[in-house]
Amino acid sequence: MHLILFDDQSRESLLPLTFTRPASELRVGILTIAGKWEHEMGISSSPLSIDYLQGKYPCNTGEDNLLVNGVLLPDNQLRAAIRNLSQEQALVQEGILLAVRTSREQAESFNPDSWLDRGTEYGGTVSLVDQPWKIFSLNGQEIEADFNRLTRNRESGKLSPTVQVDRPDKVFVEPGFQGECFTVNASRGPVYLGKDSEIMEGSVIRGPFALCEASVVKMAAKIYGPTTIGPNCKVGGEINNSVLQANSNKSHDGFLGNSVLGEWCNLGADTNNSNLKNNYGEVKIWNYAARDFVGTGRQFCGLIMGDHSKCGINTMFNTGTVVGVSANIFGPGFPPTFIPSFSWGGAEGFAEYRLSKALETASLVMERRESGLIQEDRAILEKVFHFTQEYRQ
Repeated sequence: MHLILFDDQSRESLLPLTFTRPASELRVGILTIAGKWEHEMGISSSPLSIDYLQGKYPCNTGEDNLLVNGVLLPDNQLRAAIRNLSQEQALVQEGILLAVRTSREQAESFNPDSWLDRGTEYGGTVSLVDQPWKIFSLNGQEIEADFNRLTRNRESGKLSPTVQVDRPDKVFVEPGFQGECFTVNASRGPVYLGKDSEIMEGSVIRGPFALCEASVVKMAAKIYGPTTIGPNCKVGGEINNSVLQANSNKSHDGFLGNSVLGEWCNLGADTNNSNLKNNYGEVKIWNYAARDFVGTGRQFCGLIMGDHSKCGINTMFNTGTVVGVSANIFGPGFPPTFIPSFSWGGAEGFAEYRLSKALETASLVMERRESGLIQEDRAILEKVFHFTQEYRQ
């Protein structure tokens, strides 16, 4: 059986995060959505997404294909229902296709809408990561679920006796973790410390919290859960209920709350974001599908930042700011709450960030992490540059 995680209309609502990846590659909890399904189903997966992403994220079909919605989070009841699907049978809920099992021919010409009127209605509860703020609002339940997936029937490593721990039974330490003289409180949720990660002295961590592989918490950081620091990130200062996807830095003092950062982002020293309006009202954010600002239904919502975006020291982001891909923000004052991809500037105005310069910077940043801007990455960024030109007019 081939497990395929497909993008539907939710992909556009998840922009700018899905400009550069399929929805199933988003990290919520400890694992990406794809990682969760692979763990639950016991087989590897591939994504089915928009054409320009398929060079980096190819779809692998076979004679027997199980297609699962890429924004759908697994649980035991849902996994069982999907496993029991017969050939040419679909599972739907309230006009959303959850899963379908089908042949190679049908998979290669797959259109989610064509299955809606022949699917079986699923009666259980589902969790869908179909809006950017769902990434941090569902992060607590997903840290808990992933913690159970990853640690079941395994023995945790040991923390140093210099570490002060509350509820050590809810802390799991992977091989290669290092850290001395910090405090961790897992009484409100589990704490996962990934392979080769590090927490430096004086840091205070409250779960639910996930520190993924090779990431670093710098000295005297204050982190409130539910927060996830994805692989190869560096963080410091104060963080609350936020998710860093991977390879991004918030290394210095400053506040990040109720926010999502993509990959290869960097927040300058003393960067702060607002996550609560002064009138305590509902936060609205830019939505690409609606081409307008839409209500989140949330009182707390901070910063959504696409891949390869950066900001200078002392940057201030207002409540519900959406920053596109490869933007560079700097200067005094609050910049707009919607900053298009490949924008260069701040509160006093923006110019277009030249594609050649943006690619050059991305290459240098990735080389510092012993990675590289491969041709597939370059092609994606070039497409995003052209797709988003209308927003920079």
